[in-house]
Amino acid sequence: MEVKIGIQNVGREIVFESSQNADAVADVVAEALSNQKELRLKDDKGRLIMVPAGVIGYVEIGAEEVRRVGFGAL
Repeated sequence: MEVKIGIQNVGREIVFESSQNADAVADVVAEALSNQKELRLKDDKGRLIMVPAGVIGYVEIGAEEVRRVGFGAL
């Protein structure tokens, strides 16, 4: 699923694909914001993304959707 993190006073957002489900990402974000610590998430390639909680403007969690393969019509 796609995760977008907006940083205060920065024009670009951090965008990456995560293998975690939406609830797990939301729980990690909520915990980081409540404790005012850094937000730590891993992308689907195993890279660690760390953002200080105090500078997070928003976090957008994409919908969980199974990717379709092929040329079939719906």
